Amino acid sequence: MKDIEWARINKDVLASLESPRAAFWIVLAVCIALVLCGVAAEVYQYKHGLGVALMDKPHYWQLYISNFVFWIGMSHSGTLLSAILLLTKADWRKPIYRFAEAMTLFSILTAAIFPVIHLGRVWYMYWVLPYPNQHTIWPNFRSPLLWDAAAITTYALSSILFLYVGMIPDLAICRDNAKGWRKKLYTALSVGWMGRATEWMAFRKTYVLIACFLVPLAVSVHSIVASDFAMSIMPDWHITSFPPYFVAGALYSGCAAIITLFVMLRYIFKFEAYMTTEIMDKTAKLTFAIAMVWNFLNLGEYASIWYSNDMFEKEVLIQKFIGPYAPVVWGMLLCAMVAPFAMAFEKFRHNMWAMFWLSLVLQLGMWLERFQIVSPPLASNHEPWTWAVVWPGTVQLTLTAASFGWFTMLFLIFCKIFPSVSMYEVKEMVFHRRHASSRDEMEDIGKIKDEVMRSEGGLA
Repeated sequence: MKDIEWARINKDVLASLESPRAAFWIVLAVCIALVLCGVAAEVYQYKHGLGVALMDKPHYWQLYISNFVFWIGMSHSGTLLSAILLLTKADWRKPIYRFAEAMTLFSILTAAIFPVIHLGRVWYMYWVLPYPNQHTIWPNFRSPLLWDAAAITTYALSSILFLYVGMIPDLAICRDNAKGWRKKLYTALSVGWMGRATEWMAFRKTYVLIACFLVPLAVSVHSIVASDFAMSIMPDWHITSFPPYFVAGALYSGCAAIITLFVMLRYIFKFEAYMTTEIMDKTAKLTFAIAMVWNFLNLGEYASIWYSNDMFEKEVLIQKFIGPYAPVVWGMLLCAMVAPFAMAFEKFRHNMWAMFWLSLVLQLGMWLERFQIVSPPLASNHEPWTWAVVWPGTVQLTLTAASFGWFTMLFLIFCKIFPSVSMYEVKEMVFHRRHASSRDEMEDIGKIKDEVMRSEGGLA
């Protein structure tokens, strides 16, 4: 990467906004079709009631809440890892952090859909907000669901701010090279950036300050989502280790999504020179490390239940492995716990398409993990009259597929309008590597001179 010219960086990234490969339009068309199917399913559900989504069964939580937890988890790794790697000065993050932060924003927007769908009466969704009204009814501030609304809103606004502030120098580059409506858009968003020293100083301080704020916020948000389950008395949910377990799972699924989008952008937008095998290797190592942490927490949860004296917890755990939901649980264990060991091999990590398909397997495993958290405890809890095995129906599955189409559609549109690779940060990376190479060469020359002097002294 140190051999890339600065002018070429601008040219390549700006060209990605104009002429992506044909695969971009194919994927976008598929995503739009999925979203339209989701809209049709949603209209059908509102017309006929939540019974079409099997909400007339004792399973008052199922696929909609599973999807909500999955997408919230997906959102965490982008901004959280970007902020952590920024604070730790990890140089390799620079070509990929922009799309990871965008992934965070669109994952939150996707997750926010499912609680609204789950309410059924979407026109009353504003009741969750603590505002004065003529009914004199206030939300229950002790409810974790209200904590979700506050935490997710705060995290979404902070993520937007973090993404936008980091794009300002690049938006100025786009402004200076664009025409028509794009120039007007970039001019407004670049807020008069001219690249002065005082602007760079204020920019650096602001960006690092937001990163410092986002790290604890991201951890607290998913801990609050975990509290939705842990604060209840439902067997297999009332577990104190849920917050760290959910945070590790969120980072795991998000890292897998980063790998998926890494390969997609590398191919669709012709970023082979920037999204290199070296960066993939480091991303895969990070994903593998997080996967091992998640494996440890998952096995620890099973062990704590097995060695406890709670018969209801044990019964739910046994039913997970041998009951009706056993295929889901074993599929999760295979995809999320066994499959990541492939990343321990260097040849596998350096194969882009192998990593792409593995990342999809890991995401499938984490989606199954969210589902097996929600459904099996509801199928065999404290009250026998609620025991029932309920599988997702057509409406639920259609809306689930539509959520993936919605996320991918928003992400592709973002990458078509805004630079998905940070031009100024890649230039800094190239600059540092060139100087590092120069220093290494000077050190090598110095060592050669020392050896020559020692040999001449020895001959003398």
